[in-house]
Amino acid sequence: MTIDNILDNIYPLTETSKQTLKKYIDEVSYPKGYILLRADRIEKNIYFIKQGIVRAYTKTADNEITFWFGKEGDAIISMKSYVANQKGYEDIELLENCKLYELKTQNLRKLFDEDIHIANWGRRYLEQEFMKMEEQLISRQFRTAKERYKQLLKDNPSLIQRVQLGHIASYLGITQVSLSRIRGEI
Repeated sequence: MTIDNILDNIYPLTETSKQTLKKYIDEVSYPKGYILLRADRIEKNIYFIKQGIVRAYTKTADNEITFWFGKEGDAIISMKSYVANQKGYEDIELLENCKLYELKTQNLRKLFDEDIHIANWGRRYLEQEFMKMEEQLISRQFRTAKERYKQLLKDNPSLIQRVQLGHIASYLGITQVSLSRIRGEI
């Protein structure tokens, strides 16, 4: 996915503003298994996925709990680092070799001050992210595991072929055995 497509999917920018923003974006590549963001540090970059898939997870004493998957077109950001300039609570692992677009947070903040179109683009991005988080929270609270799995299949059918079932089970809040049973029923 091109950076133009990603930026436009968030919120259309004027051509001048888009070109200004793109001057601060670099393309980077990292291998499968690479930990892009770490929970124990303040992250200074935002990424957009050109190619590949990632997961966000948090660690407990004896487990890793996956709570988000990102794929082509999605942004990767530690909201706690971005908003509060504090250490994030999540690790982001690349589940495939990934090509990413990288944007330094300090540059984006500078552009927000200089260009109202870019500031509105950033506001729109955060609004979309808050809606996604709300939908996920509601899903976890009010849907059964089977309903959550069916919704995942509907929203992200390719995810099942690209992500280990253990990560999917963790994302759904169930064991891998329960996921196998649900898959057998469908």
